Amino acid sequence: MGFMRLKYWLPAAALLAAGAAVVLVTQLDERRDERRFAALQKYCTDCHNPDDLAGEISFKGLTTEDVPGHAEQFEGAIVKLRGRLMPPPGNPQPTADEVDGLVATLEKTIDAHAPKQAGYVAAQRLSRTEYAHAVKALLDVDIDPEEYLPAEIEVHGFTNIAAALSTSPAFVEQYVNAASAVAHLAVGEPKPKVASAYFRAPGPGSQNSYVPGMPLGTRGGMKLMHTFPADGEYRLSIAGDATAVNAGLYPRGIETRQTLVVLVDRTEQFRADIGGEEDLAMINTGGAPARAELMKRFTDMPLKVTAGAHEIVVTFIERSRAADDEQIGGGSGQDFSFGGAARLAGITTGLTLMGPYNSTGLTKTASRKKLFVCEPEVADRERECATEITANLARRAYRRPVSQADVDRLLPFYEEGRKGPGGFDEGIELMTAAVLSSPDFLYRAIAPASDPNAASQELSAFELASRLSFFLWSQGPDEELLALAESAELSKTDVLEAQVERMLADPRAEVLVTSFAEGWLGLDDLEAVVPDMVLFPQFTDGLRQDFATETRLFLKSVLLDGGNVKTLLDGDYTFVNERLARHYGIDGVVGPQFRRVALTNPTRYGLLGKGSMLMRTSYGNRTSPVLRGAWILDKLMGTPPTPPPPGVETNLDTPEGEQPKTVRERLERHRKDDTCNACHGVIDPYGLALENFSVIGAWRDADKEADAPIDAHSELSGGRPVDGPVALRAALLARDDQFVQALTEKLMMYAIGRELEYYDMPQVRAVVRSAKHDDYRFSSLVAGIVQSDAFRMQGAGVTVSVRAADTDPVQVARTETVTPAPLRE
Repeated sequence: MGFMRLKYWLPAAALLAAGAAVVLVTQLDERRDERRFAALQKYCTDCHNPDDLAGEISFKGLTTEDVPGHAEQFEGAIVKLRGRLMPPPGNPQPTADEVDGLVATLEKTIDAHAPKQAGYVAAQRLSRTEYAHAVKALLDVDIDPEEYLPAEIEVHGFTNIAAALSTSPAFVEQYVNAASAVAHLAVGEPKPKVASAYFRAPGPGSQNSYVPGMPLGTRGGMKLMHTFPADGEYRLSIAGDATAVNAGLYPRGIETRQTLVVLVDRTEQFRADIGGEEDLAMINTGGAPARAELMKRFTDMPLKVTAGAHEIVVTFIERSRAADDEQIGGGSGQDFSFGGAARLAGITTGLTLMGPYNSTGLTKTASRKKLFVCEPEVADRERECATEITANLARRAYRRPVSQADVDRLLPFYEEGRKGPGGFDEGIELMTAAVLSSPDFLYRAIAPASDPNAASQELSAFELASRLSFFLWSQGPDEELLALAESAELSKTDVLEAQVERMLADPRAEVLVTSFAEGWLGLDDLEAVVPDMVLFPQFTDGLRQDFATETRLFLKSVLLDGGNVKTLLDGDYTFVNERLARHYGIDGVVGPQFRRVALTNPTRYGLLGKGSMLMRTSYGNRTSPVLRGAWILDKLMGTPPTPPPPGVETNLDTPEGEQPKTVRERLERHRKDDTCNACHGVIDPYGLALENFSVIGAWRDADKEADAPIDAHSELSGGRPVDGPVALRAALLARDDQFVQALTEKLMMYAIGRELEYYDMPQVRAVVRSAKHDDYRFSSLVAGIVQSDAFRMQGAGVTVSVRAADTDPVQVARTETVTPAPLRE
């Protein structure tokens, strides 16, 4: 009997002990949180109290129990604390452990009480980048979106934020014109007229150097894609007179014989020599008539081309390694010479293409294969086939099943076009333009909830498919995604995860590098900085292009090849060609092609050592610790500093007649003022740690202008000393998840097309915590975002949609949105 009592008593005792342990742990956690929270009262209430009310916020007398009720204000405090932006320099500073502990407690408390809430995304117009990708997917038509469509307003570097994608009558007209042009290119011209197209030559310095993507063994020249309207003969000419090939009054470009070749889809169709003793003698004795005779050699060069998009390359065969724009000048008109060598022939103006001549009709182009899913064998079959083509195109363009009403609205456009001289094809072209002008194509809208009182709703399967495809590919869903949406399988967690994996492995995901990563980092506009050629004579446009290529390849290797995203900070490799390797001081790299190399110099690791970042955060004539420091705080730490107030003097140039000083010395003037030091005391130390890098990213030990050694020592807010890029990188990586969270915030913003709100932050942190178990791989961050409520749900909003009259050939929606007001103190 005693044994039986013992048998039942032991499990009960164990359960009681376990419960007591849980209670004890909970009590210890609560006491630890109270100790951590005390730092808020100790360091913050001198300013944030009912009397001073700095930032209209008071923390006086609050406890951890008050945190969930004031989540918006505390999320703002977390950002300031993570960036060590508060308390401001000059005030008593908490230790790093105190800050980290307070942040951890605030985040844990907010996350534990976070309500299930999703934001509202208004009807979202396709950006011009998305438009170009979408028409490529639909019709295999390549267009330059900058040529056809207006620029968007960027928000945090992104052009896909719904609130900024406004529409005006001018926008509508440009989108309609683009739709007509795309439809014409897709259908082609059964009876084409002879027309011309002009292609401008690339920028200065590129004519005598290797151009990325050109055939091996060539130098300079031009590469372009052109959609030919019909089969036939076309004639290509180098535009302009003999100066266009450096054979003008002083014909130094033809002192040596060179060979120009024209390739169509990498198949040679024309070859001619230029230069050498005979040509030089002809020019020297014959004057202007001889130069005109020389240009006839490169006028009306015949090309046999079929309809559709084709690559044209006009280039020169590389004869020796002397043909390098660091050694022999290009077609910019600048005469850079090396060892007395003359310039080479180049293309300084552009190319003119005429045709088609002797057209033989239309082949089955890639565009027609996508569009013409049927061909009417007889006239009686034309409308039936047109209906089939219309339904197929509308389904893919509208990213959802189409109804008979959809088709009925589009067929009148076919019928109107059918009356023209192009017959059936012209009818399909006009219908295609109507589809591409429709709001159902131009906008991504989420249908209102069936329950008007619902706080949020789940996206439909087709809305989810569109959001996913525009996130990862910047275009509408492919056939597999549409099929999964139609079968209602896509909303299942495992199916959605499998689709994310498939889509990230697809080459179309590379748009995440150009549209997301370069936009997030602000490295998509390197032309914004023009280095002073007197101070930096070694800089060329070719080097600028090398910076861009290196960054793009590095970002792709981390984001899409399965790496830990923290490799963006500490990656011990990069991608260089000979020119860039020489600029960085890397030995053993020969040739113009980019290749991956291991870095032996840790100052070059990660983004902090990339020429693109260092130049983009400089001015043309000097470095800027302020720009570089603000870039680090904003992009890498997710804690953007407060912009300077209006009217503040930001010019640090040396006054005329004054002895030049180092940038560090000039900045010290700002920090002497307590008001300026409140921001500069936080920002400047990050940038000063990179001061050994010049405007163009070259390492330097001295400031030549000031004739003084570079001092990269500084102390970050919080007291951590750094003495250069290596120590700065270590400081950034010391906060394990901060960089990953900064990236995730921007990635979620890009994914859902709206700025994040305070109530999104618990979901961001959940994604980061989950990804930590998978070594912070980019694919894990993407998968976490796609499964989040922010991505899969739509918050409540009031939408008023106004459409043009049914008789208007182009119907464009204008949407005005009222969103719930955020919580306030």
